[in-house]
Amino acid sequence: MKLNIALLAGDGIGPEVIDQAVKVSNAIAKKYNHEISWTPALTGAAAIDAVGEPYPDETHAVCEAADAVLFGAIGHPRFDNDPSAKVRPEQGLLKMRQKLGLFANVRPTFTFPSLIDKSPLKRERIEGTDLIILRELTGGVYFGERGRKDNGNTAFDTMTYTRAEIQRLAKKGFEMAMARSKKLCCVDKANVLESSRLWRETVQAMEKDYPEVTVSYEFVDAVAMRLVQWPKGYDVIITENLFGDILTDEASVISGSMGLMPSASVGTKTRLYEPIHGSYPQAAGKDIANPLATVLSAAMMFEDFDLKEEAQAIRDVVNKSLAEGVVSEDLAEGGKAYKTSEIGDWLAKNI
Repeated sequence: MKLNIALLAGDGIGPEVIDQAVKVSNAIAKKYNHEISWTPALTGAAAIDAVGEPYPDETHAVCEAADAVLFGAIGHPRFDNDPSAKVRPEQGLLKMRQKLGLFANVRPTFTFPSLIDKSPLKRERIEGTDLIILRELTGGVYFGERGRKDNGNTAFDTMTYTRAEIQRLAKKGFEMAMARSKKLCCVDKANVLESSRLWRETVQAMEKDYPEVTVSYEFVDAVAMRLVQWPKGYDVIITENLFGDILTDEASVISGSMGLMPSASVGTKTRLYEPIHGSYPQAAGKDIANPLATVLSAAMMFEDFDLKEEAQAIRDVVNKSLAEGVVSEDLAEGGKAYKTSEIGDWLAKNI
């Protein structure tokens, strides 16, 4: 298979972890006789510095022409610490999601046998956890009307959803549940928010089309609690943008490190694959970041190209690296900490 992949390294540790995913992907391509063409493009703070825009038209053209996008991280502290900044790296991420039609973020949460005791939660609570949170990406409070009034002393952000936006996200959730254990949980705040009541009534109306799926409805605050009490109780979760942003980060610590969890963003035009961690600017350029989430994001990419054996080969070699202690400093705990580049080299060699 010939694959044309857009490569958006982004900011902070993004370029370093992306390099390791490219090494691993190229090793897979060589082993299984595929051909990958990588097309780099700028985004985030790097793009602002170069052209003054966090998601330039040139980058969008590269992404639109690609079979998929492999993305690193976005963000820089000089923008975080400047509330008056008119242009921010994160604006590029929102713009990219909107222009590429990336309306659903697929974020799995699972455990690694060799790391089960590194989780902040007890073994008996998390062993066997395997859930997916499907987060709506292009609606809600992040894209609603916002502003200031009363001479800047009052601020507002509006959470707005259409039935169609909810239906397309829920449809993917139902389909995912059908392919797994036929359990779906819709997370909202329907006891308070009108937008959540629209979510709930829309999903309820879709239940008749998926009679094999058992659907539950839970408030977001209750799910936030239950995710740390009994995460094995969930399989597929669907929710809106803000709730999903919070719950997915909470769920990520179950595995023991945010540096381990991959994700995919899917939609109408293309698919984007990225680690769930941020740009971690404190580690940028030091060759110490954990690249495994980005490598596992590449595995998700191969899986979606129906290259299941290739995807499994990546997951297997990642598990082998963890079991043999070929890990970065966030997982070393007094043992040898490998450099980011060394882990990439080791994975590629073992493939």
